[in-house]
Amino acid sequence: MSETMRVGAIDIGTNSVRLLILGESGDELAREMHITQLGQGVDATGTLHPAAIERTLSVIRRYAQTLERLDAKKLRMTATSAARDARNRDVFFSAVRDVLGHEPELLSGEQEAQLSFRGATSSLPPSRAGFVVFDIGGGSTEIARGVTQPEHFVSLDVGAVRVTERYLATDPPTDREIADAERAISALLEGSAPTLSLRGDERWVGLAGTVTTFAAHFAGTMHYAPELTHGQPLPRAAVDEFSARLLAMPSAERAPLLMEPKRARVIGGGALVLRSVMRTFALESITTSEHDILDGLAASLL
Repeated sequence: MSETMRVGAIDIGTNSVRLLILGESGDELAREMHITQLGQGVDATGTLHPAAIERTLSVIRRYAQTLERLDAKKLRMTATSAARDARNRDVFFSAVRDVLGHEPELLSGEQEAQLSFRGATSSLPPSRAGFVVFDIGGGSTEIARGVTQPEHFVSLDVGAVRVTERYLATDPPTDREIADAERAISALLEGSAPTLSLRGDERWVGLAGTVTTFAAHFAGTMHYAPELTHGQPLPRAAVDEFSARLLAMPSAERAPLLMEPKRARVIGGGALVLRSVMRTFALESITTSEHDILDGLAASLL
């Protein structure tokens, strides 16, 4: 690849906005993540809040400068769950176009699942039994099963932000709130099993902020350290223990335990999704991947 073929990808999620720029040999030139909470209140109101739009645009303006500085010639930019659910997403998309020259692609849940699968498995050793990749986002969780390509996939309306806003009104949440959330999450997960056509011997791979937050905690780091967390196993017993600790604390006490303190308010919802995935599908351990939909987006340009 020539110097002029540097590519960039932006993933506009419900809770965070992320940037990846790859160089002429596929080498990573920049990777950034900022929590903007674009999906604030969307589950209840069906609209993007003006303050959330402005927080997100502020980060996108910074990314535009980085893209220009590093001379990225191609860009793929997508929006996911919060934008899918928002009636006023055109207002936000128009504002993004003013900054970057074109609007984000609005991904369906199925497209999101496929890109997550490709991004996550591209750097993992092949598995003859195949992979099940699950991506816990802010507004939704995508699950895809396949060997080298995603063959079966679902998108479920449970994510760290949505679960927190819909069920966990108290800080910390009450036992009743936790139980109600787990029942709802488990019902959706159980209903997805026939679509996924699980064999039972696949390698399960977890992605995104909740999973990498748990991985960083178990690795003993408070900083982004993919060399420590990528490929790290997360045992179910340890996930259960840390989930219980987080859910018992108010947000202010959770923050010092997290690699990204701004995730403190919604990590309880994400923890419930992660814990429910492992319980519902009887998983003793999962593998962490630091590569996800963002890597899939960039790879699609190469």
